[in-house]
Amino acid sequence: MTTLVFGHKSPDTDSTGSPIIWAWYLNEVKNTPAEAVLLGEPNTEAAFVLNRWDCPKPRIVTEIADGTSVVIVDTNNPAELPGNVNDLDVTAIIDHHKLVGGLETKGPIDITVRPLACTATIMYDLMGDDAAKMPERVKGMMLSCILSDTLEFRSPTTTDHDRAVVEKLAADLGIDISAYASEMFEAKSDVSAFSDAELLRMDSKEYTVGGKDFRVSVLETTAPKLVLDRKDSLMASMVDVAKEDGADQVLLFVVDILNEEATLLVPNDLVKSVAEKSFGATVSGDTVVLPGIMSRKKQIIPNLKV
Repeated sequence: MTTLVFGHKSPDTDSTGSPIIWAWYLNEVKNTPAEAVLLGEPNTEAAFVLNRWDCPKPRIVTEIADGTSVVIVDTNNPAELPGNVNDLDVTAIIDHHKLVGGLETKGPIDITVRPLACTATIMYDLMGDDAAKMPERVKGMMLSCILSDTLEFRSPTTTDHDRAVVEKLAADLGIDISAYASEMFEAKSDVSAFSDAELLRMDSKEYTVGGKDFRVSVLETTAPKLVLDRKDSLMASMVDVAKEDGADQVLLFVVDILNEEATLLVPNDLVKSVAEKSFGATVSGDTVVLPGIMSRKKQIIPNLKV
């Protein structure tokens, strides 16, 4: 039986690259047949990274049969996973997010959750000496995952260990870290081909706070104006997206990577209240700038209040 390895829905670079990394490790080191798959179309940065390292895009799956052997990476949240996740044979979870609860397994499994900025960093550690066996394309995917999740070390989730692994991989690959990160972020910032609804769902996670169901969306960019110029249509689209996805409200944070701040779109009094109670912000219009806010995991989700 082939084990499927996948991350969360709306796959970013980490949830695209980490399944590839771990499937390689299972196949080539552990002699366990494995296939990396995706639960959706990768975002523009992830697509760029796949092309840059000559990695075929993993197969996109919309349904997984009950009883299938799987490894879950970069999430432990059932809301971000197949609806029948508790009927799958989950054999391992590798993640760097807080424990959400709600997952059930057939028996005892290997679970590794560590306070690092990226799942790929954890995988590097789990491989031990076998990490040296990674081919260039797998090292390239690992480097890309960590640079993406740390926003080239700007994110407050970054640890010294994440940085050290990046520096080791970059040296092995002959890569200039800053130049390559700039290429990645430029690819991430090109959102012209996406509809408003696609943008709102591109890098999005579902969380319930104070009885309100939020779709918390983040767009990390070096060109925030390209997104903010569309704020009126984005806010109008939030109504339908929330309704279709069973949420009370979409929260969209446009993260300016270079200026290290986020702009939250404020379409109504609910979001105004969230901004004021969660971040101590003073809101006077339909957007509010939140200095220093870069990380959904560390700065946005833990502080959300209604």
